[in-house]
Amino acid sequence: MNLTSKQRAYLKSLANNIAPIFQIGKASLTPEMVSAVDEALEKRELIKLSVLKNCFDQPNELANTLAERSNATVVHVIGKKIVLYRPAKKNPNIHLPT
Repeated sequence: MNLTSKQRAYLKSLANNIAPIFQIGKASLTPEMVSAVDEALEKRELIKLSVLKNCFDQPNELANTLAERSNATVVHVIGKKIVLYRPAKKNPNIHLPT
């Protein structure tokens, strides 16, 4: 899914108020982590993740891999924070500006 700059800015503003719900650590991306992110995206649509200092992978690489495996879109990566978006299949709550 391609986001326009206006849609991306809107999602960034929504993400400012949410806390990270997952932490990626030394084990990096496990299949369990990917499935948990997938479930969280279905329920929340917009999630924030935190990459811990003991993780050796780059946050940009992790974000792209997670987005690819969970069919989501990377909203942005700032420092060690990742924000992902995927509209829910049933009853989407977030309505993007056109």
